[in-house]
Amino acid sequence: MEAERRTQMSAEQTENRDLSEQIKEVTKESHVRAENTELMLSFQRGQVTLPQYKLLLCSLYEIYQALEEELDRNSNHPAVAPIYFPAELARLKSIETDLEYFYGPAWREKIVVPAATQRYCHRLRQIGKENPEFLVAHAYTRYLGDLSGGQVLGRIAQKSMGLKGSEGLSFFAFPGVSSPNLFKQLYRGRMNSVELTAEERSGVLEEAVRAFELNIQVFDGLQKMLSVAGNLQQESSTNSNAVYRKTLQLPGSLSPMVRMALGLFVALAAVMGLYAL
Repeated sequence: MEAERRTQMSAEQTENRDLSEQIKEVTKESHVRAENTELMLSFQRGQVTLPQYKLLLCSLYEIYQALEEELDRNSNHPAVAPIYFPAELARLKSIETDLEYFYGPAWREKIVVPAATQRYCHRLRQIGKENPEFLVAHAYTRYLGDLSGGQVLGRIAQKSMGLKGSEGLSFFAFPGVSSPNLFKQLYRGRMNSVELTAEERSGVLEEAVRAFELNIQVFDGLQKMLSVAGNLQQESSTNSNAVYRKTLQLPGSLSPMVRMALGLFVALAAVMGLYAL
């Protein structure tokens, strides 16, 4: 409710502005919060790790699959048609290329995402069916954000992870856009030309705030997954060491041969457990 109230107040203050300017105004606070999530701060500090990036790609794959399927399905809708640029902006194929680079040919079987990603996708599917004009907010938030920071973030990721060339970084490349600045001007102009009723415009602004909130939840969810994985690995290592130490304290009544066999069995079981994580 508080977010909706702020959106309404900002919309009233920018009533005569273009839609793109209104979206920028109402999402100002959310934008700052998104930039200060742990994941985004890792990018800004040049410290993004390979596990962070791979998990991010998994979520981006699911999100863009939902977004682009709904944009394709609603490409003739009067609110969607002006901002429909699949040749220039579509990200799904690029993400698939990156996922195959990192995970191999069977990458689809290795996709793991937090619950927040599933909620994001559900929302995109829902508005694609019920309120296609709201897709304008999500397309603007995702595509122009990626286009604006793509070149810089791509270089940061490449350096942080020690990648050679552009392999694994296709997501950040927009070969169909020769001039990002000129294209963004074109995109904003097309978006501002969309005819919306007062109620629809208000809905689009609220959806833009929601889009940022959903992205923040995804970033936080990814970090929690990484933290849990790290804790499990540390726990497993600690437990494995404890189990191994216990093998050195086997009852003295056992024969040396049996003691050695049991010790090897437990040690091997501990190692296999680590590889299974």
